[in-house]
Amino acid sequence: MAVSSRGRLSFLTRFLTVWIFSAMAVGVAAGYAYPNLSGVINSFSVGTTSIPIALGLIWMMYPPLARVRYEDLGKIVSARGSKTMLSASLVLNWLVGPLLMFALAWVFLANYPDLRNGLIVIGLARCIAMVIVWNGLAEGDSEWAAILVALNSVFQIIFYSVLAYFYVTLASSWISGQGTVVNISLLEVAQSVAIYLGIPFFGGMATRFYFLRVKGKSWYEGVLIPKLAPTSLVALLFTIVVMFSLKGQYIVSLPLDVLRVAIPLLVYFLIMFFTSFGLGVYSKMDYGRTVTLAFTAASNNFELAIAVAISVFGLASQEAFATVIGPLIEVPVMISLVNVALWLRKKYFPQIENVANRRLVNDQG
Repeated sequence: MAVSSRGRLSFLTRFLTVWIFSAMAVGVAAGYAYPNLSGVINSFSVGTTSIPIALGLIWMMYPPLARVRYEDLGKIVSARGSKTMLSASLVLNWLVGPLLMFALAWVFLANYPDLRNGLIVIGLARCIAMVIVWNGLAEGDSEWAAILVALNSVFQIIFYSVLAYFYVTLASSWISGQGTVVNISLLEVAQSVAIYLGIPFFGGMATRFYFLRVKGKSWYEGVLIPKLAPTSLVALLFTIVVMFSLKGQYIVSLPLDVLRVAIPLLVYFLIMFFTSFGLGVYSKMDYGRTVTLAFTAASNNFELAIAVAISVFGLASQEAFATVIGPLIEVPVMISLVNVALWLRKKYFPQIENVANRRLVNDQG
């Protein structure tokens, strides 16, 4: 799945930015025109998990994860330069990212403690879902994306509740004199990881190993994957329509609150992406690993952040509002950064760009 490639996918991917912004507009218009729509969608929920959004996200991730060469992951992790990749990802995701979001939350939302806490909660949730799609569109390394997503999932289960207590309760009290007590169980975090990563991850793995054995590699990669890949983008557009329709009223009626959350989020995404991309170039990583490092560091797990904010602060809280605004800002920013990444490839990785152009010519010929 790539922006600049291949035959039958070219029309869908070539205008993906248009489709995404159109899906956003449709969602907002539907949510504003039909205020009861959010209630209808929310009626299909189990706890804090929205079934329509969960289905969209799971299917969105399934085709890219079915393309991952799981049989080669051991070789990739043990290859030269893997320690640099793993170390850089862990530092960016679990030290730099949360600290940067905490700082931005206090700089931009010092007088809005509820929105500030929501923003901090977003910063602690490292991306394990939509990053798979952004990375695929930017033609990143799908194997490394799977490795880093799995690594983030493990760290998320272990450290999320600890970091939430540290940043929201302790660190905030050092600045303001008072913090908010948060109670986040490991079970809540593990449940989110199991739903949004576990299902598509093991589904993709099972699909690959089964059909490689039954049908062979040439059929799997030449027949099944080309048919499966476009459905990921359809699921992405469906998910965007649903997410934006849920908050269509908020976006139109509370534009200042949306803007207050949007500005620090935008700054965060840009700093994390360009810092990570620059680190990849400086470390002499290839383009695939560089862009994978950048997107896994810049993206956030909004599903977990929303679930945590609702369970801890309540469905009608400003914290929950901030976490819901998160993906509404992240989606257009990330699709823009996909195009930025492909432009940066021309500048910093011209050899790879020439190979990609030759493949495109051959496919179209």
